[in-house]
Amino acid sequence: MSNDLKQMYRSVMDDHFPSEITISFDKQTLVYRKRSWKIMDDNAGELIEKGLRYGENPGQEAALYELINGNLVLGQVEFIKPGNGLVSSITEEDMIRSGKHPGKINLTDVDNGLNIIKYLDAGPAVVIVKHNNPCGVACGTDLSEAYDKANMADRVAAFGGCALFNRPMDLATAEMVAKNYLEVVAAPDFEDKTIDILSKRTNLRIIRISRMDNLSHYINMRFVDFKSLMDGGIIVQQSPLNRIKSPDDFDLAQTIHKGKTFSIARKPTREEYTDMLFGWQVEQGVTSNSVIYVKDGVTVGIGTGEQDRVGVAEIGIFKAYTKYADAICFKMHGISYKELELAVEKGSMEKKLLTGIDEETNRAKGGLTGSIMVSDAFFPFRDGVDVAIKEGISAIVQPGGSQRDFEIICACNEARPRVTMLFTGQRAFKH
Repeated sequence: MSNDLKQMYRSVMDDHFPSEITISFDKQTLVYRKRSWKIMDDNAGELIEKGLRYGENPGQEAALYELINGNLVLGQVEFIKPGNGLVSSITEEDMIRSGKHPGKINLTDVDNGLNIIKYLDAGPAVVIVKHNNPCGVACGTDLSEAYDKANMADRVAAFGGCALFNRPMDLATAEMVAKNYLEVVAAPDFEDKTIDILSKRTNLRIIRISRMDNLSHYINMRFVDFKSLMDGGIIVQQSPLNRIKSPDDFDLAQTIHKGKTFSIARKPTREEYTDMLFGWQVEQGVTSNSVIYVKDGVTVGIGTGEQDRVGVAEIGIFKAYTKYADAICFKMHGISYKELELAVEKGSMEKKLLTGIDEETNRAKGGLTGSIMVSDAFFPFRDGVDVAIKEGISAIVQPGGSQRDFEIICACNEARPRVTMLFTGQRAFKH
């Protein structure tokens, strides 16, 4: 049975989707062409022309389509035109090293990484995605520093993930990447000899995305977003646009309740503004309901996909503590925190090693002290911010618009030291 399961993941499925899809919006038509690539499949030992390997799971046929014709304008909104393909226009030459055809998840992870990294063009940045959510995002003075920070932000989740780099891959970064297990590495280009270094990792897909050096161009582009229902129906919507492009686009939190004005007492520092902007940009690629924490241009804890806001705020805190402890453990002992726990349980390592890590993690509050809390929607009750204020956060970014905004503002002003808060004026749900 075990061998059958392993073979299942190595399989290449036929797909029976048409070579071309045409979608009509009244008198306007969009034309999509199915993509396929001739790739030397390492498992089959032969050149195979095929599109997606399979869908979200083996046994699900899937196909990738690129927009090749049509110019859609609806309600004075002009949607993205042909000729702007990123993931959908990857060629065999762009798949510098594949080993096997990509599956749906490989490419959707790259796509969502692009959705985040398109905002991070001020300097070197790295986004590591796992199951269509970021697990580590960081900016740095150079690419290797950004990768190290993004990886250590959640080293465990980054295992087998997809890493995107907004600068050409250099030798120092390639050496670091080659020490870890990733499924996909994507960058605008790869410097000389970096491919040889990265290729030491078996089955690592190395992808060049040629338009990646102009990603900021996509910030103001809308695309048509389709959601298929289980009954065969379709929901169609415009893709969202992030109105927050600089610190000047935020509003200092203020609201009126029963005729009284409630205002945030402390304005953010310049450093807080920088992290608040970074955090809101990362939030654009996180599945809702979500609350994330960032500090010094690095994600500290990412809470995703919960049904209640206080619950996801607590999950983000829990993850911050566990990831902080794991990072300490790995730096000190070269193993994960869970491996150390098992070694202590078996008696091969001393318990005081765990105790020391736990004490240091608690002292630092999982790296949350001085961090920024970012929420993709308003807080319906103050309990969501109270749990984070207890951990020493310094600032909050959220859309605002709750009937209890005044309570949230009061919670920030009552905190010691005071917590500052900005409103974005828009929600960032992503389902």
